[in-house]
Amino acid sequence: MPFSRRAALAGVALLLTVQPALAAPAAKAKPVATKSAASAFTPSAAAIKAHVSFLADDLLEGRESGTRGYDIAAAYVASQYAVMGVKPAGDKGSYLQQVPLTAFRSVNEGGVSYTGADGKSGALTFGEDYLPVAVAQKAEVSITAPLVFVGYGVVAPERNRDDYAGLDVKGKIVVLLNGAPNGFQTEIRAHYSNTNVKRAEAAKRGAVGVMTLPTSSWEKRRPFQRGVAGYQEWRMTWDDAQGVPYVRGGEAPGLATLSLKGGAKLFSGAPVSLDSVLATAETPDGLVKGFDLPVNVTVQLKTEIEKRKSSNVVGLIEGSDPTLKAQTIVLSAHLDHLGIHGKDADKINNGALDNASGIATMLEVARGFKEAKTKPKRSIVLLAVTAEEKGLIGSEYFANNPTVDKAGIAANVNLDMPILLYDFQDVIAFGADRSTIGPAVARAAGRVGVGLSADPMPEEGLFTRSDHYRFVEQGVPSVFLMTGFKNGGEKGFKDFLATHYHKPTDDLNLPINYEAGARFALVNYQIARELADMPARPAWNKGDFFGTLFGKK
Repeated sequence: MPFSRRAALAGVALLLTVQPALAAPAAKAKPVATKSAASAFTPSAAAIKAHVSFLADDLLEGRESGTRGYDIAAAYVASQYAVMGVKPAGDKGSYLQQVPLTAFRSVNEGGVSYTGADGKSGALTFGEDYLPVAVAQKAEVSITAPLVFVGYGVVAPERNRDDYAGLDVKGKIVVLLNGAPNGFQTEIRAHYSNTNVKRAEAAKRGAVGVMTLPTSSWEKRRPFQRGVAGYQEWRMTWDDAQGVPYVRGGEAPGLATLSLKGGAKLFSGAPVSLDSVLATAETPDGLVKGFDLPVNVTVQLKTEIEKRKSSNVVGLIEGSDPTLKAQTIVLSAHLDHLGIHGKDADKINNGALDNASGIATMLEVARGFKEAKTKPKRSIVLLAVTAEEKGLIGSEYFANNPTVDKAGIAANVNLDMPILLYDFQDVIAFGADRSTIGPAVARAAGRVGVGLSADPMPEEGLFTRSDHYRFVEQGVPSVFLMTGFKNGGEKGFKDFLATHYHKPTDDLNLPINYEAGARFALVNYQIARELADMPARPAWNKGDFFGTLFGKK
């Protein structure tokens, strides 16, 4: 009887479950002296390699949420929890938290037509002027309404700024600029750039839909044409208890992504030229005043909608302090990737660094806690989440529907896509300085001999683009580490983004530095250990923007 593909996969999984180090040549992790026995831990580069090698294998077919490959990956992570003696913390005494999903994608090119104040009509051209946006709530959308330009669509009370001031958008479609003014602090800028935040503001004011328009700098970073090939890719959201898709600002759904060329057609005859708008948008304050556009548009969309299921993988390491163990430090990492797609012969998007490396880091940190002679005072939740690549969906579901006491979630340490292609010497700790996590991160990094650096790419809005942000939105102080730009890191990081990010070449052929992986695991272990043992619960700094915005939840 032939040795089947499934049997081969099961055999490899069993081998790695019993002893991960057997799957990779032995590698010596660099020992790092620590100041306390409680935090002493030497991560294994060999174990990290073993985890990455399994999770990024072609047999898992890219681990897309809702597929067999993802389910195999989830079973693997659950088996690792079990081997370490981590308690199940999912549904019904298992390691899995079921996540009900709605998947949706554009059926066709849709249509956008317009009529100007002079009565002349026209239509935007798909792929040149606009791309349709799939709508999770309705299979068919047909809207005819006037357009209102609202600048960036930012409403920032702390800056006395309201881009909707003096504008009536009720029953209308708003056109807004992507991003936020470059004079905003990097993490606050990321928040106000978030399309969900913008749609929610439009919905509050009675808008019936949203179209987005790039700024000049946005177009340089993310050219419109790059999105044409993927406009029919599946997107996802989670369902509530009634089976209704969760969509923030759903009353004002995204309708179309405009190009600069398409925007110019809709701005024809406007009181301010598009060129003038774009020039003002690039100033530090970006104070672009909104106005009615002299045009009515009709948007027609068709969306394919499916119900799917996936799962988060949740484990618990119980704390040792009789009082503090009721509080939890959540270690999160996304398990999913993009699955099978692309035009080249190799269509499997393995996601070795995005994010098999993050899951491997989490598993090694978990081993550190389980093997520590002195147990952590607070409890540790291990959370491998689904559907991060679809919009941080698994983490959003858990943050809204946790399998542990929601009030007890004290902090989140998120592990996403460490670029382990160089011997990193510094890290960027997103969110750390906004709470009492900051000093803990500084102490932990100091013990490992790793420096802390400022965000080198503020225009990318990374603070809102990974799973920790779903905890921030629930008022939980959080931190997310990125490997830094020192010691050749800038070239290594940018080369990866340009050549391998979200492509099939993010695979096991990359020259992954597993010693750097062990060091990254050590930094994160030290941070989590600090947070688990510090006397006072992590708290937002007084007056912090995110603490003020979300901290009372």
